[in-house]
Amino acid sequence: MRQHAINMVDTLARRDDRVVFIGSDLGPGVLAGMKRDMPARFFMEGVSEQHIIGMAAGLAMEGFVPYVNTIATFLTRRCFDQLAIDVCLENLPVRLIATGGGTVYAPLGPTHLAFEDIAILRALPNMAIVAPVDELEMVRCLEASLDWPGPLYIRVGKGNEPIVTTPDTPFAIGEALEMRPAGEVAFISTGIVTAKALAASDLLAEHGVAAGVVHMHTVKPLDAAAVRRLAAGAGLVVTVEEHTRIGGLGSAVAEIIAEEGLPARLLRLGLEDAFPTGYGSNDHLMELAGLQPRQIAARTLEGLGRHPK
Repeated sequence: MRQHAINMVDTLARRDDRVVFIGSDLGPGVLAGMKRDMPARFFMEGVSEQHIIGMAAGLAMEGFVPYVNTIATFLTRRCFDQLAIDVCLENLPVRLIATGGGTVYAPLGPTHLAFEDIAILRALPNMAIVAPVDELEMVRCLEASLDWPGPLYIRVGKGNEPIVTTPDTPFAIGEALEMRPAGEVAFISTGIVTAKALAASDLLAEHGVAAGVVHMHTVKPLDAAAVRRLAAGAGLVVTVEEHTRIGGLGSAVAEIIAEEGLPARLLRLGLEDAFPTGYGSNDHLMELAGLQPRQIAARTLEGLGRHPK
């Protein structure tokens, strides 16, 4: 998914002279074609993430559309003040391509796990947040990003995610994607875990439970109308995210349900309110968090007052 995002920056840059790329100490082969053909719009800075946010803001003020790429934790925790003051306060069209949202960098431990990045950025006025499910949707997301009017955070998986969309699947920032119609259960998921929600839906069908899946690729601005429809029709709404349950997708959905008094039971599945521990694979950490398809299905059955056989 990351490679498709980076490749799309090159594609957009060849189409639109406003596009510039700013990286932070990335590999020497990153966007080699853009560096060769458009050197005036290719910048590879050192390990200086706060600097590249200020640099991107300055370029945006001069009419450019900067695409910034580095690891998600560095773009959020390390650069919060620069994002708030330099980018969001001025409502500038800076695109943050954040590699490794959630537990993707499991081999590197908690310093590299962006388990709270959405919560951090949801609090910033003007910041939009998207998390595509696969590389095909990532391409459509980057297409839509070019003319988005303000700051945009794009949460990126590292690669080899299951392909669950097609080139013709619609994409619009702020509009949820219904992948399966709601039944007794409605899953609302974001990012790469939407593929896990789809697999959990298949498992629930074996227990006679119809579970719809809505892919909420845009966490902010959230598609409140989609939440209302699901809350009105499903017996149980289940949010699934590779993010702490505090401040992320589940919190955003809960806010709408509570504030509007919607008739829905809500189950929020996500990472615990703790720094992830241990090292290993992404699948290993997702297993520890109870976010593999069979675990999602089992926890949903429990939420319905049933138990898997």
